[in-house]
Amino acid sequence: MITSYASADDAEVAIAGARAGADVVRGMYGRQLARIDKGAGDFATAADVAAEEAILEVIRAARPDDAVLGEEGGRRGAAHGRRQWLVDPLCGTLNYAVGNMLVAVNVALRDGAAAVADPFGGEVFFTDGKTARVRQDGSGAAPLTPTPATRLVDVNLDPPFPSAPGFRAVDLLAHPGFAAHFRPRVVSTTLALAWVAAGRRAAYVTDGGDLSGSVHFAAGIALCRAAGCVVTGIDGAPVGEAGRGLVAAADAGTHALLMAMISGRG
Repeated sequence: MITSYASADDAEVAIAGARAGADVVRGMYGRQLARIDKGAGDFATAADVAAEEAILEVIRAARPDDAVLGEEGGRRGAAHGRRQWLVDPLCGTLNYAVGNMLVAVNVALRDGAAAVADPFGGEVFFTDGKTARVRQDGSGAAPLTPTPATRLVDVNLDPPFPSAPGFRAVDLLAHPGFAAHFRPRVVSTTLALAWVAAGRRAAYVTDGGDLSGSVHFAAGIALCRAAGCVVTGIDGAPVGEAGRGLVAAADAGTHALLMAMISGRG
């Protein structure tokens, strides 16, 4: 546990927080967990709440003056703090609730360091804002190297679909050019963004509004950018307040192919 402000840099705080959340998620796996209804078919479990509290303990101990935006607890700490942590304690709750281990724990300092933990794979993907690396339990850190070689593209098919009818993710999968160049995958967790940075996916595509400040996406976006991926909205604009959704690709060629299909030019 980090107990001193001076004891760790921001990347280490993000890693420690993500690991603390991952320990809870792994420890509560397989139990009959109470569900908290969020409406529109969405819900949290007791594991989401407990994992977020574990992450908050780390951040409070290491960075007591920072604000936190958590998926379950909302905003905490200084309302107008210059620094804000974005926390998604269990990305892939539905997967987890039905016994699927494809989940992630996301911790990001807005516009700074970030970490994504895979509770069951034993990996923590992290960035200090400049470089991106992965650490396996019991081993040192290795650099993340994106590559389109797998040809696997993860597409988020979860609603809502704010860009319809102009863009529907399911239409991208039906595009004849998609099958010619890529193979679709749907894991339903932003762990897939870490996989793009690591070269295990060629790209990730999702609809949505501004995802730069999203607790779900901020850590994965930070990893992809630091690893050298091409990251834009589905309209090709930079991810931000004016952006729509997300296309994170291992290289410019993959990004260009996907953008052509999305825009109807490919």
